[in-house]
Amino acid sequence: MRKRAAVLCGAAVVVAGTFTAVPADASAPQSAPPASAAGLTWKKCGTADYPTLRCASLKVPLDHANPRGRQITLALSRVPHTAKKYQGPLLVNPGGPGGSGLTFAGFIASGLPKAVAAQYDVIGFDPRGVGASKPALNCKPGYFNPVRPDSVPSTPGIEKANLERAKSFAAACGRKYASVLPYIDTISAVQDMDSIRRALGAKRINYFGYSYGTYLGAVYAKLFPHQVRRLVLDSIVDPTGVWYDDNLGQDYAFNDRHRALMAWIAKYDATYRLGTDPEKIEAKWYAMRAALAKKPAGGKVGASELEDTYIPGGYYNGYWPYLAEAFAAYVNSKNADPLVDAYENFGAVDASGDNGYSIYASVQCRDASWPRDWRQWQKDNWAVYEKAPFMAWSNAWYNAPCAFWPTGSLMPVNIANGKLPPALLFQATNDAATPYEGGVTVHRLLAGSSLVVEEGGGNHGITLSGNTCLDKYLATYLTDGKVPRGGGEADAVCKALPDPKPLTAKAASTSSRGAALHRLLGARS
Repeated sequence: MRKRAAVLCGAAVVVAGTFTAVPADASAPQSAPPASAAGLTWKKCGTADYPTLRCASLKVPLDHANPRGRQITLALSRVPHTAKKYQGPLLVNPGGPGGSGLTFAGFIASGLPKAVAAQYDVIGFDPRGVGASKPALNCKPGYFNPVRPDSVPSTPGIEKANLERAKSFAAACGRKYASVLPYIDTISAVQDMDSIRRALGAKRINYFGYSYGTYLGAVYAKLFPHQVRRLVLDSIVDPTGVWYDDNLGQDYAFNDRHRALMAWIAKYDATYRLGTDPEKIEAKWYAMRAALAKKPAGGKVGASELEDTYIPGGYYNGYWPYLAEAFAAYVNSKNADPLVDAYENFGAVDASGDNGYSIYASVQCRDASWPRDWRQWQKDNWAVYEKAPFMAWSNAWYNAPCAFWPTGSLMPVNIANGKLPPALLFQATNDAATPYEGGVTVHRLLAGSSLVVEEGGGNHGITLSGNTCLDKYLATYLTDGKVPRGGGEADAVCKALPDPKPLTAKAASTSSRGAALHRLLGARS
């Protein structure tokens, strides 16, 4: 999973005109849906940022094999189309699993060019168990409350404490949701998506997913290929590693991104006064971690909470200036206040986060088999830790409830597909959460798909966050179905946006579309 392919070898930046169009029926305008389809009643639920949002709810079977059995409720949102040319519903998902999609519909509709968004009903949804859908799972409220045991099991006592936490979470889910857990999985969520399609009165859907949402979309396309009109996947899960191997692979990539942060700090020694040698700066970070393990900052930020605070920097480099300031204040001035603030902003988990994690664990533990022998986890994660210590054990404990999960597991879906219109894929070469190889793999498995690569990019979720090169390919595809065609591993290559500068005006850094996107993307995938 560590290998980074040289994407520019044989893949030039695609010039205008080198596109392949989808079949005519996939590009044809759709008939507008009825105002209320299949009993859906849309009500105003706009926010200050997204005033045109409408919301509805939809009953679906808990078990799709028993359609007349127990029903659950999905929460839906919609930004209605306004153009005369209507291209159908565009379902959107921010990932996770466990991410809420209601507000996300507003973000997508406002991020696309107005003329493009106007042609779609942008449909958000809270997947089963999430957010405003009912029942919404919350297995163990406060599970991430500080201060937790050190993630690195350097003593038998620390390992036992972490194991007991993981076992208690799995047991709590089993006690509270015994009748529901067997149906919290990707396949059930995909069947829900087709229920949404039918409720909207649409013969086919368009789909746009980030992160775990790429796997959700690929599985939908596998099970319902003839219901897919257009398919956009951004920051792509490797479907061949679902989910144990994918999580191990993340650890190496996040370690690389953490070191990229250290190198960035080294460039700005005049600002942060932490030195100019990235390795020595990294050593200071681990010394800070060791000190916090002994004396948590503000009674909140121990070693595990420090990891929670800095892992988001692996998802989005817009957080780097804040993380660097907190690091520098702690080391240089013995001032822990900025570190506590950073934890509250980036690492702390609230009630919605508890819900998101409950779904994350429920889906991943159910979707595929996990080792049930803890000795396998020990062997694999210590091996990773020796080479990539930054997130290895934090990630292991995040997923450890799956070793004790109270339901059986399903088989991962082989998403290989030759029945789709051309799909459009986006991937950054240095993405940590969904490493680059996942994009290459899905490009190979989805016949006729097109891969657009952000060369040198390290953020997770790359479209609609400021890179106009990427966004032009997205807008073209959603407008007329055309995809770029290149001659190598990638069909088109865009340069990454530059890394941020140290803070001068905080408002400018926190109000960007990139920051807005990363607040909406789901939990770890």
